[in-house]
Amino acid sequence: MRIVFDEAMDLDEPIWRYLRPDRFLDLMGSENLYFAAARQFQDPFEGATAVLPPGTKLDPRFLPQNEYGEKAFEELRRLTKICCWHRAEYESDAMWQLYASAWKGVAILSSPRKLAEAIQPFKLREDYTDETLWAGNVRYIDLLQERLEVNMLERFMYKHQAFSWEQEFRLVISLRLAEEYGAEVPNEGIRVVVDLRLLVDRIYLGPHLAEEDIKAIRLAAEAAGVGDRVMVSSMLGVPRYT
Repeated sequence: MRIVFDEAMDLDEPIWRYLRPDRFLDLMGSENLYFAAARQFQDPFEGATAVLPPGTKLDPRFLPQNEYGEKAFEELRRLTKICCWHRAEYESDAMWQLYASAWKGVAILSSPRKLAEAIQPFKLREDYTDETLWAGNVRYIDLLQERLEVNMLERFMYKHQAFSWEQEFRLVISLRLAEEYGAEVPNEGIRVVVDLRLLVDRIYLGPHLAEEDIKAIRLAAEAAGVGDRVMVSSMLGVPRYT
């Protein structure tokens, strides 16, 4: 695993991945970590180098002409595969709501070090070399005020300031060169083999999970060898008012 910005990082920092029950069961059963194509994210500014104010009108005759036009950029988003984690010392109610089916999902606690140890080398074809796995903390800047001048990989490690609450740690695999050498790159995401016993520190059950989902999740975790790491969310604690 290589660090994108070549900077010092806390490899033992807690990071979280919040999942719907079906995605958690798929992870446990397949032992594959999903890397989505950058084009699949809801963030409309993903990979953008700047954000124009609403209502801005541009005359295309005066725009700089370069190789990274709209079509080329969309291809870059297709060829860049990303796995996102949330950096935090504690579980997040917002993350439970947004990414775990409104408290009805699962949260996996890990760290960058555990990820580096757990993820297996990935390549699109057996006769190809392993793809480089990049990692790093996303940097948040005001893209209304600044324009990025970065390489094609780093642009996916910056996000508009409006998304700073996400506090993302990202794993990135760029398949641009692989496609140039003739490999067929999927339009959507890729699956990367991972050792769950090395990856998982804790598994937290969402506070609103149905009993049948809890049973299925526990059984899947046990089958994957991490059943002893399942815990209930702290949000199931009993409130005291006196």
